[in-house]
Amino acid sequence: MTTPLASSAFDALRLDAVSDEEALRRVYDLPGAAAVRKQMTELTDQTRRLIACSSLVMVASADAEGNCDVSPRGGPAGFVAVLDERTLAIPDATGNKRLDTLQNVIATGRAGLLFLIPGRTTTLRVNGRACVSTRPELLSQLTAVGKPPASALVLGIEEVYPHCPKSLLRSGAWKPEQWLPADSQPTSAEVTLAQLRMPELTIADVERAEAESLKYRYE
Repeated sequence: MTTPLASSAFDALRLDAVSDEEALRRVYDLPGAAAVRKQMTELTDQTRRLIACSSLVMVASADAEGNCDVSPRGGPAGFVAVLDERTLAIPDATGNKRLDTLQNVIATGRAGLLFLIPGRTTTLRVNGRACVSTRPELLSQLTAVGKPPASALVLGIEEVYPHCPKSLLRSGAWKPEQWLPADSQPTSAEVTLAQLRMPELTIADVERAEAESLKYRYE
């Protein structure tokens, strides 16, 4: 028998949550003309250059039931290939092999990207149709992560939107003087150990597994 989930703060807050777009608009001003106009359906020379400078992209997807996921992808600057002004390809470097993002894309044919450039405050949002390709002639071009990947996430662009830098400026993401001390947060191994809930494992076991994983990160 399944035990019902305990009530959470979310359950209380959703009772009087904003329920429609009209109600939401009543608490915000309308967007400025520039914020609307700068949305495009294809890449410009400038947005191509931004993608060529990016070494980190967040990939958003959802499964057929609407369950959402955001997953990071990283590589050398320019690891995401621009195939033309309406098409991008992201090589799938070895990860945890859960394939959450790729399975979502197969289920819905959609994905969203957010490109970041370390040390810079410009971000670029790109949304559109998506598919997973194992075509050899494509994969042979995508070697920025060390070798041709097993597959690539291909995005057919429908929306290109450069965000203003406010969020990264507010966060101080690239300012070391604003970073928290390393010992103020749990380590990756500590978080993983708590998530695994396996009493026989130790921090040393998890740290060793992480070190091995990083050593062979391109395989």
